[in-house]
Amino acid sequence: MLQIAIVNGPNLNLLGTREPHIYGSQRFEDHLLQLKGRFPLAEIHCYQSNVEGELINYLHSSMGKVHGIILNAGAYTHTSIALADAVSAIGIPVVEVHISNVLAREEYRKTSFIAAKCVGSISGLGMDGYALAIQYFIDNANKTV
Repeated sequence: MLQIAIVNGPNLNLLGTREPHIYGSQRFEDHLLQLKGRFPLAEIHCYQSNVEGELINYLHSSMGKVHGIILNAGAYTHTSIALADAVSAIGIPVVEVHISNVLAREEYRKTSFIAAKCVGSISGLGMDGYALAIQYFIDNANKTV
């Protein structure tokens, strides 16, 4: 079975209540249940932390355990070279996902230290970005397994 990890960064634990005009009103826990039902051939693990080092440790611990990672690093996308280095170091394909269109927001959000280390980046499609990333890993399972 295809093993996929979703790794969510800071403030994403507040989805459903945090700025719903930007991020929507659905809690991530509810969306995760929908994803698991929609993709029964993938075992989807989820991890969220507001702490940069914990996210890095989780990425390291994923080596040899998952075939792909969906990473929404939140604000760390625009600030963390260490997180980008971790993505580069683990040897696991990573798809960067952002719920909002970061390129249509504040100027500082237009830089991603992580994107160049990922196989792809999905931005601005709401929670659907996670499903698109999972579908990518399913469609490319022979390349990532």
